Amino acid sequence: MRLKVGQALKSAVDGTAVIVTRAPAGDVVLTCGGVAMHPKGEEPPTGSPDDDQMGGTLLGKRYADAEGRLELLCTAGGSGTLAMDGDPLEVQGAKPLPASD
Repeated sequence: MRLKVGQALKSAVDGTAVIVTRAPAGDVVLTCGGVAMHPKGEEPPTGSPDDDQMGGTLLGKRYADAEGRLELLCTAGGSGTLAMDGDPLEVQGAKPLPASD
């Protein structure tokens, strides 16, 4: 699937929903709980969740791949783990604010 910034996606295995805030240049396979995610409003793909990919997602957190090609904002949490091309996405920490000295 080719992702684009601002695109809203939903999980087929739980309540997880995300918005793409940084998109990779080419096609990727974005999954939640081991099943492909789908654009909101479209029919979800069929599949059973992978028990090894049920670590959960947290509302309001940003998730990204190690290379920084993809970033997602979680708008609804769930029990599935987000992954791109089989590699789990990591929760991004807060960015430090500039000093006010």
